[in-house]
Amino acid sequence: MAMKNAIEDIFPNTRHRWCIWHIMKKIPEKLNGCNAYENISWCMRRAVYASLTIKQFEDAWDMFIKKYELQSNTWLEGLYLERKRWVPAYLNDVFWAGMSSIQRSENINAYFDGYVHSKTTLKQFVGQYENALENKVESENQADVKSWNTFIPLMTEDELEKQFQSVYTHAKVKEFQKQFFDKIHYICDKSAKVDGIVSEHEINEWVTYGEGEEKKRIQVAFTVDFNAETNETHCNCRLFESRGMVCKHQLFVWHQKGIKRVPDKYVLRRWCKNVKMVHTKV
Repeated sequence: MAMKNAIEDIFPNTRHRWCIWHIMKKIPEKLNGCNAYENISWCMRRAVYASLTIKQFEDAWDMFIKKYELQSNTWLEGLYLERKRWVPAYLNDVFWAGMSSIQRSENINAYFDGYVHSKTTLKQFVGQYENALENKVESENQADVKSWNTFIPLMTEDELEKQFQSVYTHAKVKEFQKQFFDKIHYICDKSAKVDGIVSEHEINEWVTYGEGEEKKRIQVAFTVDFNAETNETHCNCRLFESRGMVCKHQLFVWHQKGIKRVPDKYVLRRWCKNVKMVHTKV
């Protein structure tokens, strides 16, 4: 709460995001004493992970709270009041540059691995911070050289794949190819014209959430809007909006429509190999 209050005071325009992994990890500890614990755990996870829109989340959360009479549970009540800080449906419209709170290796701790530890003094930290930054700059320079002088092999002869291969860094080409490859598993379950220009396409996918014994498979319906005039697409998974990478659902629709080149807005300059990140000039 102290961090929450300080951030609201000093950084009023910043989105303060809580770690969903830590929250969901506490489900057994907080709810194990409830009757029908297994069903409650499943319903909560489904509400959190399978809701693509705010309305879907609100409806699913309200349903399981009422069904299992959990209105008096203070932990769940507190989480609901702060839902805009941790529920994906409230956060996926914000650009996080690929940082995900469910992937612990992507946090700031990983940045300083091998440089600082719990016994590091503030004075030592200053020196080690510079060493860490120098190492990251050197690693990025090496990656830049590799991106300029070599190419990630194409999986296909598709023009869409070539478009991203030619401009993105190796790391981002690999990320794109993962989305590009996964699109082959889909069929369009439903398609409809919204108006003369925009069409809506529904793609159902089995998605796995959780870790270890808590893993669950949930069928989720993704919707992609396609504008025939501009070739722009929008998917309700909002991967592009939150991570800056076109998703497999968008790629599937572009492929179905015979699009050979996506609009420039989907190729982010920050992922291009000809961009020098600001920290490398420090």
